[in-house]
Amino acid sequence: MNVWQARILHALEERKRTQGYRVRQVAEQNDHCLNFASNDYLGLARSPELIQAWQKGAELYGVGSGGSSHVTGYYEPLQQLENQLVKWLGYERAIVYSSGFSANQALIQLLIEKDDWIIADKLSHASLVEAAMNSEGSFKRFAHNDLDSLKRLLSKIEHDKAVLTITEGVFSMDGDEAPLQDIQISTQRNQNNWLMVDDAHGIGIHGKEGKGTCDQYGIHPDILIVTFGKALGVKGAAILCSDLVAEYLVQQSRALIYSTAIPPAQAYTLLKSIEIVQKADEQRQYLQDLILYFKTELKILGIENQSNSPIQPIIIGSNEESLRVSQVLKEHNIWAMAIRPPTVLANSARIRMTLNTNHTQENIDHVIGALRHAFGG
Repeated sequence: MNVWQARILHALEERKRTQGYRVRQVAEQNDHCLNFASNDYLGLARSPELIQAWQKGAELYGVGSGGSSHVTGYYEPLQQLENQLVKWLGYERAIVYSSGFSANQALIQLLIEKDDWIIADKLSHASLVEAAMNSEGSFKRFAHNDLDSLKRLLSKIEHDKAVLTITEGVFSMDGDEAPLQDIQISTQRNQNNWLMVDDAHGIGIHGKEGKGTCDQYGIHPDILIVTFGKALGVKGAAILCSDLVAEYLVQQSRALIYSTAIPPAQAYTLLKSIEIVQKADEQRQYLQDLILYFKTELKILGIENQSNSPIQPIIIGSNEESLRVSQVLKEHNIWAMAIRPPTVLANSARIRMTLNTNHTQENIDHVIGALRHAFGG
């Protein structure tokens, strides 16, 4: 066995030992289950409207872009998508990337130079944390949603330093929201401090016309990240920003310049998705009603959380116990995954349950019954 094999084998064995080993499951094999694991909050991923839009886009433009957006990949639907995002979300420019992970990585990699600072919420997404750790700047994390912790860190940084303060609109594992108004006030005290909000799980769900968590709280961060693989039901992401930042990305972002652009059929579909989301007030209200019902029923079981979003975590603690509960749910034909460290903090393994507009109160009653069985109630 060579050194590469030994190193990899050790890492895999350690992951198994701590009950953190991940196994991918073919989704179609769970089609008989109630899906409480998807981020498709508005149920658009399999909607007839988006399927038809994708088919039409493929007929018009084919199934691939054929190159970078700097070469042959900047088809008219992609241009229209960026323009529609600008109009919808109120920014000067939008630059589309293939995923939220790549958008976050690209932006931080490009913006942050030596002597700059990144101050991020402790529970920020892995894409943000990894990019910050690999950047040339200094990186500190403030306690989750803790304004005093944020202010203490900011007070120690010289005012002539460039600072990027990062948080999320809705946190992906806990489903709670950042105190965005207070965070923006804290960052506005220094013109060299830019606020970046990743609203992957808030766009389409919160705010007027589904504009997201920032709109709900009445703020306008310097940089907004939105993704298309959750409430919008497709895939991809965009950075919303000023003309100046957008031009910097177009000229310098390696992830943009050297990656194949999203297929024009995908962009064509996303145009339809945004149109649907903007008019989905009834669906958003229905989803909020389901969330309230679910939380009320959980509370009767003695389970409480701070989430008012479709993400409803059931914190268990140990990896082994979270896997057991997930298996009990599966035996009741409910698909809900056990989320374990390092995705979440140590000793906070959980069942991450997500609600969407395809669910009914009867579905939730079935889940509550299965949870009662799992916890011996």
